[in-house]
Amino acid sequence: MRPYLVSARRFMRLGAVLLCAALAACAAALPASLPPIFNDADFAAAGAIDAGPVFALSDSMRQYLRTNVGHESRNKNPRAALYDALYDKSRLKLEYDAAMTRNARETFEARSGNCLSLVIMTAALAHEMGLNVRYQEVLGEESWSRSGDMYFVAGHVNLVLGQRLFDHPNSYDTKGTLVIDFLPSKDVEGYRTREIGEATILAMYMNNRAAETMSEGQLDQAYWWARNAIVQDPSFTGAYNTLGVIQFRHGDLAAARRTLAHALTRTPDNTVLLSNLAQAFEASGMPQAALPLRRHLLALQPQPPFHYFNLGKAAMQKGEYQEAARLFSRELARDPYYHEFHFWLAQAYARMGQLTQADKQLELAMDSSTTRSEHTLYAAKLQHLRAATR
Repeated sequence: MRPYLVSARRFMRLGAVLLCAALAACAAALPASLPPIFNDADFAAAGAIDAGPVFALSDSMRQYLRTNVGHESRNKNPRAALYDALYDKSRLKLEYDAAMTRNARETFEARSGNCLSLVIMTAALAHEMGLNVRYQEVLGEESWSRSGDMYFVAGHVNLVLGQRLFDHPNSYDTKGTLVIDFLPSKDVEGYRTREIGEATILAMYMNNRAAETMSEGQLDQAYWWARNAIVQDPSFTGAYNTLGVIQFRHGDLAAARRTLAHALTRTPDNTVLLSNLAQAFEASGMPQAALPLRRHLLALQPQPPFHYFNLGKAAMQKGEYQEAARLFSRELARDPYYHEFHFWLAQAYARMGQLTQADKQLELAMDSSTTRSEHTLYAAKLQHLRAATR
């Protein structure tokens, strides 16, 4: 088993202040409410983490507001002017790309980002226009993914634009508030949301950076990102899990157990925390302590994410391609939008000579991909398959 990591591939999630200029000074400014879970001495000081650049605008962003939004806002609602500037594909041409979490400037320059990055950039532009901004977490929109030997569960956030802060509260407004979401409109109809503060958004951003740097093997930098996420918003449970996984992978098992156990007291039915804490106990030579956690986890989640997928990969190794296709299809029934499931099902069909079905699954894998590199990979494989079948 591998530790599960909560990040936000999609919300991989933003902020306002920060704690200190240098990581080595963090211990001096901890909120009194934080539990004793940090083990700073075990991690080398890494580059300083500063929240200032997260919302900071570049000169090109201000110029974009003046030339592409400012003129239109004279003749229409300023929220509608910003909305049109973001959604009109002939103008900013934003793309969804979950490869990394970017701050406002980076997202604007790349013209791409995951949903958290796009929310951060939009909020920064809205703040510059004097608009009121609220953030929402979309409930029930979690999805699983993996990178190497790490598994991620990702959520989704959007934002709501209100009147300008200097507008009269009783002024006539035909548009009301405006939700900006970077998922296709058909995917967001009827969803439930929970309003979150800007401190939570910043904690989500730092948590994502922790997850991303950990996946690159930079455990020292990852530790400080996760630590700062918790200090920024001690109520954000996801950052505790990320910190616990970092400590686990660093070999600090006692610290990992403390961190994960503390988080589990806050959300006792959290399957990710249950699995990770059980693994921490087992790795510490304490299997009896892990047993009740495993029982609780089994009751909540008889088949964990990627269960049928992993069985399908094992069947592929044995040359049992029909069985593999059946198992991949079962995993797709649980998560029909994860690109890797479609890709492996395409491989199973190709091994059985069912090239039409393989073509369809490769196309679905390409359409479901969340990064440019994945899209390019699947497009190349699809082109190769079609060239071979002509």
